[in-house]
Amino acid sequence: MKSLPNEMYGVQLTKHGDLDALTFNENIPLPTLSDNDVLIEVRAAGVNNTDLNTRKGWYSKGDNNAEDAGWGGNALALPLIQGADVCGYIVAVGKNVSQERIGERVIIEPCLTEVNSQKLDSPWYFGSECDGGFAQFTKVASRHAHAVNSTMTDEELASFPCSYSTAENMLHRANVKEGERVFITGASGGVGSAAVQLAKARGAYVIAVTSEQKQSAIQALGADETVRRNGDWASLAKHEAFDVVIDLVAGPRWPELLEVLKPFGRYATSGAIAGPEVTLDVRTLYLKDLALLGCTILESEVFGNLVKHIEKGSIKPLVSATYPLTEICQAQQDFEKKKHIGKMVLRVGENKS
Repeated sequence: MKSLPNEMYGVQLTKHGDLDALTFNENIPLPTLSDNDVLIEVRAAGVNNTDLNTRKGWYSKGDNNAEDAGWGGNALALPLIQGADVCGYIVAVGKNVSQERIGERVIIEPCLTEVNSQKLDSPWYFGSECDGGFAQFTKVASRHAHAVNSTMTDEELASFPCSYSTAENMLHRANVKEGERVFITGASGGVGSAAVQLAKARGAYVIAVTSEQKQSAIQALGADETVRRNGDWASLAKHEAFDVVIDLVAGPRWPELLEVLKPFGRYATSGAIAGPEVTLDVRTLYLKDLALLGCTILESEVFGNLVKHIEKGSIKPLVSATYPLTEICQAQQDFEKKKHIGKMVLRVGENKS
């Protein structure tokens, strides 16, 4: 076992607000392991919408009130190390974990059902209700650290956990089957581009919403058709409506997403980047016998299925840019411009510079 320091470097969220809420600290105490935990030396960590949303207090329903700014509607324990997307190597284990796990390259399942060797009544999210991966080391229950056998780089593997598990969970919950027509919004983002690949892996016919500039790139990922964000969505459903809508956007055009669904269609969402408040005509919901699915907590088999996809090569990483951890503010600024396709990833460990 390698010698471990008593302290580590990392980025801490010290308050809710702008980029000045993020502080690089080289004297953070090393995480203390409970019996079922593993300690991971982080090599790369992806940037996500949830990082920005949590920093800004967007999850609060009380006008950015810090008292309910966590995923679960509770206050966050600050300072907090964010970062839900992690690839790294196990360097130490708790007493209930096999020593043979030391040295494994792993990615972390971000939806946690166990923390500090205790089963949770309701799941936590890695980097939200507990410290995450924007640091030299992080800890997690052994069951949530999944070994991956792949030739991909650390940065490529770090692009998968949050966005691809979110996308796979939505497709799983919506029970997407071979031959079904699937409409995906926000297709150029991390979750949207993952959903395109994973829906195609299920044999679905995919129509993806993106900007005009990104249409060819999304088609190269496997989308059968693309449509612009301001395009005529209704015409796509005129001759054959959709079985499933996978939505990351919500916002003003949300009612149209229910209109393009077939009777007994399924709508699944895990985001609202165009605005969380929408107008619902309940008649559309019940007259078409629609199912509306909110998807945050991962079903138990979802992350294991994702690892199988990675190892088989049936999905590919889409890393648009990498940054050293010290440039997290620049990475978040670039992320917010939404000019990228796929994921932005921070280099954290030995390759951090």
